[in-house]
Amino acid sequence: MLCASCWARQLSADELDQVRRDTFVRTIPAGAYVCMKGEAVDYWLGIVDGLAKMASNWSTGKATSFVGLSSGSWFGEGSLMKDEPRRYDVIALRDSRIAYMKRSRFQHLLDHSIPFNRFLLLQLNERLSQFIGMIEHERLLDSDSRLARCLASMFNPLLYPGSSLELRISQEEIGLLAGISRQRVNQALHKLEEAGLLRIDYGTLTILDLAGLRSFGE
Repeated sequence: MLCASCWARQLSADELDQVRRDTFVRTIPAGAYVCMKGEAVDYWLGIVDGLAKMASNWSTGKATSFVGLSSGSWFGEGSLMKDEPRRYDVIALRDSRIAYMKRSRFQHLLDHSIPFNRFLLLQLNERLSQFIGMIEHERLLDSDSRLARCLASMFNPLLYPGSSLELRISQEEIGLLAGISRQRVNQALHKLEEAGLLRIDYGTLTILDLAGLRSFGE
């Protein structure tokens, strides 16, 4: 994963060795927490392989999912830089291997590495664009188009560089991420399949036309 990360490829051999020493990997089973809202932020997190969702679960029982996080993605830098308890949950959607980089190593890179800082600026900008896009789609697009954009957003090459065009995710989870009911998810997926944009298999979606998903409904 480090070799595939653009920020890591620009580190010196010594810096990369230090990153490896200060990073460990855990296997998180499907349905378990990668990290929890309210806990201390001691690590920068990355998905070596697998799939997770960023979500918020309230004491009232209300819950919402924000974004999916797939292989190759790094996240949590905002909480590290603000020095506050984590403000969201991250839950594995399937068995996933998660990288945990120590806060001290993250801070050292932030203080000493220009390439790392440049990566963080790009990543934060992409994440901001992603969330602005979610608000725009929620207010302006119909359910079919929102689902198409939701799926397309999971293949951002900067945020999710390890993503495969074969996506293993349940229709229920797609609905949570897109903000639509499971029944509407099923209808929308078949409409997108009829348009030649994806293929539906049991428990798997294969993206056939990513550019078409990104522009669907325009």
